[in-house]
Amino acid sequence: MTPGNNGASTPEDDDPFGYLYADGQANGAQPPSGGYGYPNSVSRVRAVGERQYGQPQYGGQSTVPQQQQPYGQPQGAYGQPNPHYAAPESLPGGAPVRQQPAPAGGGGGRGGGPNTKGLLIGAVAVVAAVVVGIAVAMSQGDTGDESKGGDQPTASASASPSPTPSESSTSEATEVELPTIDAKALRLGGTANIASDVPGAQSEGGVYVGNLNQVGNSVTWTVNGIPEEGAYTLFSRFSTVGEDQEMTLTVNGKPFGSKINYGNFTHTSDGDFSKGWTQTYTWPTLAKGTNTITVSCEQGDKCNVLLDQFWLKKGQVKG
Repeated sequence: MTPGNNGASTPEDDDPFGYLYADGQANGAQPPSGGYGYPNSVSRVRAVGERQYGQPQYGGQSTVPQQQQPYGQPQGAYGQPNPHYAAPESLPGGAPVRQQPAPAGGGGGRGGGPNTKGLLIGAVAVVAAVVVGIAVAMSQGDTGDESKGGDQPTASASASPSPTPSESSTSEATEVELPTIDAKALRLGGTANIASDVPGAQSEGGVYVGNLNQVGNSVTWTVNGIPEEGAYTLFSRFSTVGEDQEMTLTVNGKPFGSKINYGNFTHTSDGDFSKGWTQTYTWPTLAKGTNTITVSCEQGDKCNVLLDQFWLKKGQVKG
C-alpha cells in the first residue's frame, strides 16, 4: 500500500481543530457545527446545553429546535421548569403518560387527602346510635321489672343509714372507763370489818364488809380519773333482811342530799342474808379528777347491811 492521504473518513484521523490548519481546510474541515470539524465525523459534539434529555436523534441532529440560552442569563428559579429539560412523555414517541386514579370518595382537603370532616360526622352518628340503643334497652328493662310486680327491689333504692349509737350504749362505753371497787379494797372506819361467812358476795374471794350497824362505822372509796364535773350514778351491791335500811353518803367531806336507800328489795324475812343480795343507787355530783366517797352509819340511820361492791356510771341512770 502506498502511503498517502486517505481523507478524514477514519476516526483516528479526526482532528477537532483541523479547520485551523491549511491541510485540514484543504480536506474540507469546517468550524464545529455538529462534529469535530471534518465531514461525516464519527463523534457528534454538541454545544453545552444544546442536547435535550430523552429526544431522539436522527442523523446527528435533534428533531426539536433548540433555543440557546445566552451566557450569563439565569437558568430559571428553583422549582421552575428548566427550558433545557423536557420530560420524555412530552416528546413525540416518548413514554406514555400514566393517569393516577382519583381517591375514592373524593378529596376532602388540599392535596386530595382523606375527608376528615366526613369521618368525624360518621363517628358522631355511630356514637349517637349507640346511645339511643342503650336508652331504649334501659327503658325496656325498666318496663320488664315493673311487670314482675312491686316486690322486686330496685337498683335506685338507697341503703338505710346505719343506726346511731343510743344514749344507753354511749353510757355503757363510758362505764368501762369509770372505776369499780371490791369490798376488800375499801378503807374501813370504826369497827367495820371484812368477812366471808355469808355466801353470795361477788367481790374477789366472796368477801364483804360487815359490822356496820354501829354509829361511826364506815367505808371510804377514793375515786381517781373522773373525766369531768357533773352528775354520776353510784351503785352499791348489798344484802339486808327484815325492814329497810338507810345510811349517810358523804362526798368530798360534805353530806350529800338524802341518805342511801338500802331497802329489803328481795323481801327476805327469815334472817338469811345469803338470800338478800341486791343493788341500789344514788346520784351524787362529782368533781373532775379525784373524789372521796364515804358511806357511814350516823345518828338516826339504820345500818344492818352487808356491803359487797361499788361502781360508777356517768349521768343519772337506773341500771
